[in-house]
Amino acid sequence: MAKYVYDFTEGNKDLKDLLGGKGANLAEMTNLGLPVPPGFTITTEACRHYLAEGEVPGGLDEEIGTHLAALETTMGKRLGQADDPLLVSVRSGAKFSMPGMMDTVLNIGLNDESVHGLAKQAGGNERFAWDSYRRLIQMFGKTVLGIDGDRFEHALDELKGKRQDTELSTAELRELVGTYKEIVREETGHDFPADPREQMRLAIMAVFDSWNSERAVLYRRQERIPADLGTAVNVCSMVFGNCGDDSGTGVAFTRDPASGRQGVYGDYLSNAQGEDVVAGIRNTIPLQDLEQLNKGAYDELMAIMATLENHYRDLCDIEFTVERGKLWMLQTRVGKRTAAAAFRIATQLVDQGLIDLDEALLRVTGDQLAKLMFPRFSTDAERTLLTKGMNASPGAAVGKAVFSSERAAELAAAGEDVILVRRETTPDDLAGMIAARGILTSRGGKTSHAAVVARGMGKTCVCGAEELEVSISGKRFTAPGGVEVTEGDVISIDGSTGEVFLGEVPVQDSVVVEYFEGAADESDELVQAVHRIMAHADSVRRLGVRANADTEEDAARARRFGAQGIGLCRTEHMFLGERRQLVEDLVLAASPEERKAALDALEPLQRTDFIGIFQSMAGLPVTIRLIDPPLHEFLPDLVELSVKVAKGEATDKDHKLLEAVRRLHEQNPMLGLRGVRLGLVIPGLFAMQVRAIAEAARQVEGAQAEIMIPLVGAVQELEAVREEAAAILADAGVEALIGTMIEVPRAALTAGQIAEAAEFFSFGTNDLTQMTWGFSRDDVEASFFSRYLELGIFGVSPFETLDRDGVGRLVRIAAEEGRKARPDLKLGICGEHGGDPDSVHFCHEVGLDYVSCSPFRIPVARLEAGRAALESAGSGDTR
Repeated sequence: MAKYVYDFTEGNKDLKDLLGGKGANLAEMTNLGLPVPPGFTITTEACRHYLAEGEVPGGLDEEIGTHLAALETTMGKRLGQADDPLLVSVRSGAKFSMPGMMDTVLNIGLNDESVHGLAKQAGGNERFAWDSYRRLIQMFGKTVLGIDGDRFEHALDELKGKRQDTELSTAELRELVGTYKEIVREETGHDFPADPREQMRLAIMAVFDSWNSERAVLYRRQERIPADLGTAVNVCSMVFGNCGDDSGTGVAFTRDPASGRQGVYGDYLSNAQGEDVVAGIRNTIPLQDLEQLNKGAYDELMAIMATLENHYRDLCDIEFTVERGKLWMLQTRVGKRTAAAAFRIATQLVDQGLIDLDEALLRVTGDQLAKLMFPRFSTDAERTLLTKGMNASPGAAVGKAVFSSERAAELAAAGEDVILVRRETTPDDLAGMIAARGILTSRGGKTSHAAVVARGMGKTCVCGAEELEVSISGKRFTAPGGVEVTEGDVISIDGSTGEVFLGEVPVQDSVVVEYFEGAADESDELVQAVHRIMAHADSVRRLGVRANADTEEDAARARRFGAQGIGLCRTEHMFLGERRQLVEDLVLAASPEERKAALDALEPLQRTDFIGIFQSMAGLPVTIRLIDPPLHEFLPDLVELSVKVAKGEATDKDHKLLEAVRRLHEQNPMLGLRGVRLGLVIPGLFAMQVRAIAEAARQVEGAQAEIMIPLVGAVQELEAVREEAAAILADAGVEALIGTMIEVPRAALTAGQIAEAAEFFSFGTNDLTQMTWGFSRDDVEASFFSRYLELGIFGVSPFETLDRDGVGRLVRIAAEEGRKARPDLKLGICGEHGGDPDSVHFCHEVGLDYVSCSPFRIPVARLEAGRAALESAGSGDTR
């Protein structure tokens, strides 16, 4: 029979697939002999069965009962025992950390009888017992019974007024329990369940169900976490941080998750349970202050933190509780961190001898590197400081202040930049946090929900800006000095310093962009870390990295960013502006002489373009795609011309234009007269471009030209153009590769034939994706992609990350059949996928020679190409 429940003594950190991250790490800490409250874990397999079948697997209830009985024996008390109750927490724990996204219920086992037994356990501390009871009803009511949490919060706020919840008396807490029970009756029609085992059973089901809660689904989509993993459930004997001033709870990091610097980082809250810290409802004290409150517990915590970091060889995120002076470990995991911290920590661990450079490279990602390239605030710009909070997640964010998640999502969808302002965030704010440029809260610390989630998403965040008086209902906040900011006013927040400014502060390039441009301070710690890891990525990668660049300026920047050539130079971009008229003349030419005159006018301009690009690339290969626009892009609008003629305002030229536009008008221009078809229909067009390329290559020493014929679907098309192009190159005495762009599904399926006439393939995955899916990118992304993402049809847009099953299969077929026909066939990719991390790994897997992407994505592609090489070799720990 399948085993669905594991005691903490039975697991280890390598069983995350089965026990989830939390359960696996609780087991690992237990194995290390650390002070972990006893408990057991219900596996992700049980959750998956429950979600698929609508009921728990057979035998699960009996297994839970057996492990609960063993736990009761270990603890010497029974669940909910009236005079000496065992209480447990029921907590989620997926393979990948999803902070705050799924449900937790504490203090299970309390009822009207056992609350008195709990007070007796605590030496007669009735206040603590009733505080724990009201917490159970509040958490259970919201997470298990689905009652609006605001009802409980409102009742609590009414009772305490301006006091802290720790100032409520025993009598008031007893009264609050009664109020909460009445809320449960009103909302559900039933009494709060008094049976401890029923409480536990319902809580376990609620945790399973929370895997598919709206916020959990949204978070998984944002973080690209597979939807079919399920969550484990951890049942742990309770330890209490709310027993009085000698108790408390906290969250600690073995290094600063914002900067990566070593030191003591974390938050502590006296007389509190864990949810109080992460929710940010009371402002915490720095972890260092625990040394003054309880030196013994503090020293033990520091020793445990060192043990865990050395054991996991990484930054660890730790949750702990102090119960009447004794330290208990409730969780550890490899901690989320900012992009800057990721690079610093990786190189620090290399210097400490804990990991090697291979593993350091695997510990960072292209997405993190991209975040480091985001701009920062200009240092010499004038600014009006409103306040300063905690620098929870770095970056520079500017936008309109909004005070609800719904409003943030609404304005962001309309193209507005917004800053989400809250007293504290909750998991229900996730949609607004994703939509916002940055997040600002007046409560909470570096371990609050806002801070942890923002760091995970790479969002700029300032927390704990206590001087701000935030009115959510009034849609405003008031800063020191009486400055009032209302919804829609622009503010700027600096997640690196914690500063909040009124109005828009100008931004400048990040220090990492300056590094790639060759203008950064080489002594900067972050610059050094990025340099070391990038150098190692370049030393181990097999894939080349080229740039999509159409101008001298783009080509020069691409080289500074590490490009090894140009993989896509789009010549149609060279015909815009003033040159558009020359193309119009070419299309309207009524005789071979007029056509030749138009081509003769274009050729020297093209030659000059290519000379500049060859010079910028200084001997590196340049793949030039012959003109490939839908022809209508160079002609006037049919409707505008028709109206002009109808109104009698048209000239003779307008009449000729209208005749040409009608003749060439297409219902679907993206699938019409473009690419190789255009070159075959308009005599001399491709020949002019090839002559310009050949002449430019002759004038630039070391120029390496590669001529790409676009939109080929049949080898005969390629052969017709190739023959003429080869003759022109031979006459000029220039050697250049001639190849094609694989962007039509038929070309991929007949790649063996096409390779007979092509010296290289470049996969144009933008159009290949459109044609394989039958999507028009310009239309569908705005119309129904969001719905497809919501329904899980897409995990991510196929225009953002290559669709491996469909488009990727065509690429694989074309690569294999092309190389079979021509073993020395050069293979590359020049669609936008060339700079997407996951797609770069796919390109490595299928044996492409290079990827090509926009200049700013080149460092990302370089890094991911190195990581792909290591992962394919099975090197290191990819986490």
